[in-house]
Amino acid sequence: MKRINWLGLGLLAPAFCIVIFFFLAPVILTGFFAFTNMSTSTGVTGGEYVLNQTGLRAIEDKGLPEATLKQLKNAGYRVDAKGLAAMAEQFGENAAAEFAELHGDALFTSRRDMERALKDLRANQIRSTRDRKAAAELFKRSVLNERFATEDEFRAVLIEANINPADHDAIVMQAYSGWVWTKENIELIFTLPSSLRYAMNTLMYVGLTLSFNVLFGLFLAISIFYLPPRTSAIFSTIWFLPRVLPPVLYVLMWKWFTWDTGFIATTLSWVGVAPKNWMLDTSTHAWVVIVLINGFVGASLGMILFSSAIKAIPTSMLHASEVDGASRIQQARYIILPQLRWPILFVTSYQTLSLLTSFEYILLSTDGGPGRATEVWSLAAFHTALNNYGGNLQYGLGAAFAMLLVIIGIIASLTYLRFFNFREMIAKPRIEG
Repeated sequence: MKRINWLGLGLLAPAFCIVIFFFLAPVILTGFFAFTNMSTSTGVTGGEYVLNQTGLRAIEDKGLPEATLKQLKNAGYRVDAKGLAAMAEQFGENAAAEFAELHGDALFTSRRDMERALKDLRANQIRSTRDRKAAAELFKRSVLNERFATEDEFRAVLIEANINPADHDAIVMQAYSGWVWTKENIELIFTLPSSLRYAMNTLMYVGLTLSFNVLFGLFLAISIFYLPPRTSAIFSTIWFLPRVLPPVLYVLMWKWFTWDTGFIATTLSWVGVAPKNWMLDTSTHAWVVIVLINGFVGASLGMILFSSAIKAIPTSMLHASEVDGASRIQQARYIILPQLRWPILFVTSYQTLSLLTSFEYILLSTDGGPGRATEVWSLAAFHTALNNYGGNLQYGLGAAFAMLLVIIGIIASLTYLRFFNFREMIAKPRIEG
């Protein structure tokens, strides 16, 4: 009978918390935000109801009747009981009674017209221009550019403005400044021309950098394996430096190396080559630098893992191959590489997922330039949701970009498991079967 080991569960509790709060929660929240229109303008918790000229044009494009549009545009100042009561409180009942007799239930489209009507008062004149402006504001019933805390308040104003009740729902939906559930983010991603460019940039970035990481990491590991122990330790330390250096410092070194005042430009100027920024001069230069920056970081990790795996290979196999006359290249091809399937699978899958979602080195080096030529999918999600040039951060659209990356990462992982024949690698040896 199995017993629950409470001590073991207690020791695993921190790991469970980490998985929940740092993995599951972000994934769930990303999916949640992806189907909303959350942005800086809507806020995260909720919003008010405000109809401005932009919203008016939007509902006009959606087919709102011309008569309703005219009412919304002209709904300005109305002499009603509410305004007269406020006028009586502020300017006296006699003034309110006289004004009701002169202009009761009248509608004025602008404050100027309203002030002119207030000048018609004879027995209870409002002489000060400032007072007339204050009195005019008491009768303001405009729907445009006014904020209402609740939907009921906004609908009440629409009723006061005699807006057709059949159009209220469309107006309220457009005026709501908070977030709503929507599928438009996904639809927008598949219709934006820039999405295809981001996808192609990501495909090129992942493909080139991953190839560099794995192949160069293998080359370093095999080369170091055949070096004397002390020499291999020195080279391993040198090639591992890109991994341990802070990204800001690492990219700063590359900028010093490639900028128009950097090492390359200064050195080439000695032979008559005009100085230029070798990182951002052209899109080709930018991609070469990005692949190298990320490539050396990934290759250093691959080198360490592959080196450890190579050292685990029984030396008897290598000695036997030497007796049979095998060269170093033949040893690498027929003995070392076939036994590195597990490390290669891990490095390939890990680096693929890392490259799909990481963008810090691109952000620090080119920031997607020149001209968005190096803007990858994850960087586009960051710019959309957290740091765009327009100022309106689109949390929902950025989350939709990120959610698609999660789906692509899962598909890539399953593909790798299939390609490397994962079932065969974890199967029991035949001698134990």
